[in-house]
Amino acid sequence: MPDASADPTSVPTTMCALVIDRTGSADELHLADLPVPIPVLDELLVKVNAAGINPIDAKTRAGKGVAAAITTWPAVLGGDFSGVVARVPYADFPLQPGDEVYGMAHFPRTTGTYAEYLPVSSLSVARKPSNLSHVEAAAVPLAALTAWGAVVDVAKAAPGQRMLIHAGSGGVGHFAVQFARVFGAHVTATGSARNLDFLRELGADEVIDYTSERFEDDVSGLDTVIDLIGNVHDDTGSRSLGVLRPGGLLVNVPSGSWPTMAAEAAAAGIRGTTYKVAPDARRLQLITALIEDGSVRVHVDRIFEIADGAEAHRVLEEGHTRGKIVLRVS
Repeated sequence: MPDASADPTSVPTTMCALVIDRTGSADELHLADLPVPIPVLDELLVKVNAAGINPIDAKTRAGKGVAAAITTWPAVLGGDFSGVVARVPYADFPLQPGDEVYGMAHFPRTTGTYAEYLPVSSLSVARKPSNLSHVEAAAVPLAALTAWGAVVDVAKAAPGQRMLIHAGSGGVGHFAVQFARVFGAHVTATGSARNLDFLRELGADEVIDYTSERFEDDVSGLDTVIDLIGNVHDDTGSRSLGVLRPGGLLVNVPSGSWPTMAAEAAAAGIRGTTYKVAPDARRLQLITALIEDGSVRVHVDRIFEIADGAEAHRVLEEGHTRGKIVLRVS
């Protein structure tokens, strides 16, 4: 239901935001008052209720990720949001003030989502799933769109396909396992011992505890590997090439996690590709339908207030998050 308290005429001139003045450790994150952004052309102004935190946020804050593209300081990080429409491009726009929406901002081309108000392209916004809270919905867009792109668009998950998904209990991974299951693939997922039951609940047919087993000892001749780790841990990416059938497909997702992937895959007779996510309301609407009919669920591991954003980043960087971490913004 629309938020009846949302009044487009009462948008303030300033807003609270979680910002960085320079790249560095999580300690660089701090609250600041900023002018409320002015939407232009097809953009909506959204009052943000919650913002998801993703690994790319922490990488960018630390000076990697997309930090080189930041041109204005202080910078507001964040790609995921759920909130309420405050202003629309024109009177008869399909979405109206008060409508509950969610989506993915195009940071750093626009301001990020760790702020009370966000200008966002209409092509990046979908109606929030009716069965999710704002906190739950904010955990969906970037991770689910990434998983959809890798599993559905690139790997073309289908019945009979044998697929290995690394880090299946993480933000992207827990959606990837569910999408692969929905489209009929036979899914093997890696995770830590504490997450094996969680992976089974998501629909994984087989699970592997990477802390005590070598996945290459358990699987072989696979059609597809969805690599959400790369070579940043125990050469996971390189080792994955050996479990694929000749001509099989490896999709490497984390930016910069395996610079030699293309060459190694070609030498092994494997099709290797990367995947980069983009805001896409049409695909998000497909994901919304799966969430609303109960086929896919979202798991929120921790919720932090926006003032505690630095601690949220520290927890994320520990690398043991199940599902997503979310900031409660307003």
